[in-house]
Amino acid sequence: MHRLRTEVAKAVVGQDAVVTGLVIALLCRGHVLLEGVPGVAKTLLVRTFAAALDLDSKRLQFTPDLMPGDVTGSLIFDPRSAAFTFREGPVFTNLLLADEINRTPPKTQSALLEVMEERQISVEGRRRPLPDPFIVAATQNPIEYEGTYPLPEAQLDRFLLKLSVPLPTRDEELGVLRAHHAGFDPRDLAAAGVRPVAGVADLAAGRAAVQRVGVADPVLTYIVDLCRATRVSPSLELGASPRGATALLGTAKAWAWLAGREYVTPDDVKAVARATLRHRIRLRPEAELEGVTTDAVLDAVLGTVPTPR
Repeated sequence: MHRLRTEVAKAVVGQDAVVTGLVIALLCRGHVLLEGVPGVAKTLLVRTFAAALDLDSKRLQFTPDLMPGDVTGSLIFDPRSAAFTFREGPVFTNLLLADEINRTPPKTQSALLEVMEERQISVEGRRRPLPDPFIVAATQNPIEYEGTYPLPEAQLDRFLLKLSVPLPTRDEELGVLRAHHAGFDPRDLAAAGVRPVAGVADLAAGRAAVQRVGVADPVLTYIVDLCRATRVSPSLELGASPRGATALLGTAKAWAWLAGREYVTPDDVKAVARATLRHRIRLRPEAELEGVTTDAVLDAVLGTVPTPR
């Protein structure tokens, strides 16, 4: 993690929390939804992250006229052989950057559902598996809603984490300007000195280690109680599902392993609860009008559910 942060910092100033979240997603074989205003280096962060881990990455800009075949690939007629051949789409990669995923219609969004859940596509009855590892890092703008298509709950639930990419601090923004003044080109990561510090084998070893992290029964009960508490919250019309509970278990184990421990504590669960659950719950309209946020509801839940000793 230290070497990875060092490499990412060569191109991106700050955002350590987002880098940690992307690592957790890779360790848990999950997908990430990145939310932030334009210009906070969401795309650059994912590209640099892939370069530092020696992963193949592709970028797909979602637009209203994008078709499902543009995402998954399609059959193309070859006149020389008089047969149809399959041309792979951009999902055949390790890290897919789905830029502005909420700008494409539901028909194309749904093409990602099988990809994200099954890590395969089905064309003409034939299944085609995707490379391993494979994760989707999708971005969306939380401010502009004109001409967008909100993601359905079923698809939001497929994202392991929802990470907020904040605006930089004053000092960090000064660092960005100094880097650009010195000639930094965000389109040329090699010139910035970004080099691979780990690879697919390291990620596989990390996944195996995360699986061995122990979880005591009181901590398992704590995870269940947290998720059940969201289902009875007066501010929510939709609470976290059992899939949310299993996701919280996985991210807590990855967080504990990254902290150098072989067991999960309640503090590990609290550390990842907001990022894991904030997109799996839905506010009541009256709560939204009062200015309540999902993070505020989760903070209240974390403050009221008894913590095991």
